[in-house]
Amino acid sequence: MRLDDDPDKCNPEDYIKPPSKNRRDLEVQLVLSLILGVSALIAFCILRPRWPSLYSARKRRPDQNIGLPALPNSFFGWMPKLYRVTEEQILASAGLDAFVFLAFFKMAIRLFMAMSFFAVVVLWPINSHYRHFQPYIDVLGGNQSSGDDDESDLYGPVRLPIYSHGLDSDPPGGGHKDRSSEKSFLWAYVAFTYFFVALTIYSINWETFRIVRFRQDYLGSQSTVTDRTFRLTGIPMRLRSEEKLKNLIERLDIGLVDSVTLCRNWKELDEVVEHRDQTLRKLEAAWAKYLKHQQTVTKHHSDATQTPNDDESVADARNHRGDEESGENSHLLASDSNRPHILEGDRPEIFIRYGPLKLRTRRVDAIDYYEEKLRRLDEKVIEARKKEYEAADMALVTMDSVASCQMVIQARIDPRPGRLLTKSTPSPSDLVWKNTYALRGVRRLKSWAITLFITFLTLIWIFPTAILASWLSICTIKRVLPSFYTWLSDHPLILSLFQNGAPTLVVSLLNVAVPYLYDFLSNHQGMISQGDVELSLISKNFFFTFFNTFFVFAVSRTGFDFWSVLRDFLKDTSKIPAVIASDVEELSIFYISFIMLQGIGLMPFRILEVGSVFLFPMYRMMSSTPRDYAELRNPPVFQYGFYLPTALLVFNLCLIYSVLKWGFVILVFGTIYFVLGYFTFKYMVMYAMDQPQHATGGAWRIICYRIVVGLVVFEVVMVGQIASLAAFVQSVTILPLIPFTIWYSVYFKRRFEPLTKYIALRAIKSGNHADSEEAVDDAFEGEDEPRQSQALLRRGSTLDEFKEKGLVFVNPSLVVPLHQPWIYNDPPPPLATGDTETDGDQSSHGQPALILPNADSSLGIGDDNVWMDNGRRDN
Repeated sequence: MRLDDDPDKCNPEDYIKPPSKNRRDLEVQLVLSLILGVSALIAFCILRPRWPSLYSARKRRPDQNIGLPALPNSFFGWMPKLYRVTEEQILASAGLDAFVFLAFFKMAIRLFMAMSFFAVVVLWPINSHYRHFQPYIDVLGGNQSSGDDDESDLYGPVRLPIYSHGLDSDPPGGGHKDRSSEKSFLWAYVAFTYFFVALTIYSINWETFRIVRFRQDYLGSQSTVTDRTFRLTGIPMRLRSEEKLKNLIERLDIGLVDSVTLCRNWKELDEVVEHRDQTLRKLEAAWAKYLKHQQTVTKHHSDATQTPNDDESVADARNHRGDEESGENSHLLASDSNRPHILEGDRPEIFIRYGPLKLRTRRVDAIDYYEEKLRRLDEKVIEARKKEYEAADMALVTMDSVASCQMVIQARIDPRPGRLLTKSTPSPSDLVWKNTYALRGVRRLKSWAITLFITFLTLIWIFPTAILASWLSICTIKRVLPSFYTWLSDHPLILSLFQNGAPTLVVSLLNVAVPYLYDFLSNHQGMISQGDVELSLISKNFFFTFFNTFFVFAVSRTGFDFWSVLRDFLKDTSKIPAVIASDVEELSIFYISFIMLQGIGLMPFRILEVGSVFLFPMYRMMSSTPRDYAELRNPPVFQYGFYLPTALLVFNLCLIYSVLKWGFVILVFGTIYFVLGYFTFKYMVMYAMDQPQHATGGAWRIICYRIVVGLVVFEVVMVGQIASLAAFVQSVTILPLIPFTIWYSVYFKRRFEPLTKYIALRAIKSGNHADSEEAVDDAFEGEDEPRQSQALLRRGSTLDEFKEKGLVFVNPSLVVPLHQPWIYNDPPPPLATGDTETDGDQSSHGQPALILPNADSSLGIGDDNVWMDNGRRDN
């Protein structure tokens, strides 16, 4: 490793770049990744049949014709069965978003297998022959140094092979090489740069055509309330009524309107319903605590009084006790003479504050307090649902057909800018209702503020990454813990593992932690649907991973000198190609180790759901009520924003390094990453995890645009790499690729993006003729590939139709049932609304109401105080 003049000072470049020159580093990293991955896979194969509530938690389709096949419980028998699951089954059972996500992995496998073949057969021999014994100079310092057989061009200072008249570049075997012949191999770089760019763009085009076909078939064959509903924004004040909006749309002669839901300012109602839900859970927790205490008391009493001859009597007593507890559930609030806490002993209590400035406190019975509070909140909810609320500038309009809705969405209604804009709407369960009535200016301000904050956070995140990497560097260990460094020096395998695996592990762990913060921020950005939040999360996390994992290291190889190097670039832009080219190739081993760890080492941990496994005991300990335990059985949520950005980063790394010296290794391990990722995520999205979002394959647009970014970076790196080798003609030859790739992104936006957002009218199948091939206008007729998806989907409803059965566009706070406390094993029935409107001597649960204090008392729950029993103590 290189140190500065001060021997006790570490060079920051050594924090991220492994300083070792030993080729065994990659072997050690591979062995470590295999140990991690194989152990996780074996653990999954053991736990999968024993823990079906986690690993087979996904709800199955009721239609057996398109349901998923059952996987055998044998150790490895599930793998061939999972492999044979077809794309049509994925589409029918997991939905369009899962199909698009897995299609990206299949495209990457095909692309990188082809690129790996050419990289191994052609580029590897060329690089080995021409670039192994080249002399080097320091790019910034200009000091010449001779190359040798070790990997100094990867691990040493920033050096690049050069070709100059005064430099002795004879190979070790003797004989003088002509400079022009030495440069001739760079035309292979040019040719394969063009070839790999063309192959990537062809793959994107081919896969996009296929995804568009499946998407149009899938969405065109269904008729959900979401497909027939559009979102109308920018509604002027004079049109903010359901009747006026209905007349306005029907006068366009596009179709008939089934219903109009005008969004209103339901903030008061939503807050009351949320407060009720919190109070309900607190009441259930209080009951759970009380019943647990009673079970303990009963057990102790039974143990103290039981004799060998009275087992049957104890059992009868326990059954009788269960009957008493059931009676308590039906008489939660009774007269003082029948209160269970007087007859049965202590019950849970809480402290409440009341009086002027809330200075007085009193301890009261928790069950009685939350029961009365829940009863009064029920009354508030009923009253709030009867109120009229101010209309917002947004409405959800449901048409009589999918075709009518699509015509409205793809057209403009009003000639004035910003008025009566039509957009697609998310599904009712995906809609974030609190953002439908928020002011557009407020939502836009929140969106920009959070975007700027995330950008700032991404920029400063390079410093904790570099600092943490510096703590784990060998240089720091040698300076701070010399005895530990001596021990590492005596164990070269552990030393290699430490210095090569620690930086990649740091980057991987930090990339896992940040998405959770970005997910929290994205949910507070004011977006209308969870699907929009998910797509935004993909973009944010990709920006973070690509910037911090590649761009920062490509410029400076460490966060400590990133800004100084950037400042030097602004002063002299001629340094940019040389420095970027040298730093990119210097970090080849780092990225090989990163892809190894992500694919072979950590991918099996994803299918193991190690986070859920380790967190489940903690969640179980925190659970106390039947509702909590029921929620534990829900499938985990699969969020594409947590998994797709890392896959896109690996994809772009494979592109960027494909032609360089170690490109064949990165391409091989990149292919392995996507093969393992395809099977891992295929199992997760179909069998183990639920996907509540409804983005209808919108992630494909993000995937394609991020691949284009990777292609542009790849071309810039190759221009700099070839130019740094003094082959300016060859480097200029690559320059036309950059504007061509940018033009392709514009081409993609114009040609493909509309078909990834909307449903083509010719793709919409009439419900009356869906089963008649002659009556359907087949938009894809004449194409060679058979469309099995359409035949499969016509045998039953699609997954979206199944999920949206019976749903309507109504704010849940207006119609959600008022659930009773879930105290015993079986969930109670919803509260009948009529019970809350009975006369004052009945509670919302149909039981005798509490006798409240006098009107002049300062202890009224309606005034944010509480009812309390006279037998409790003042403090």
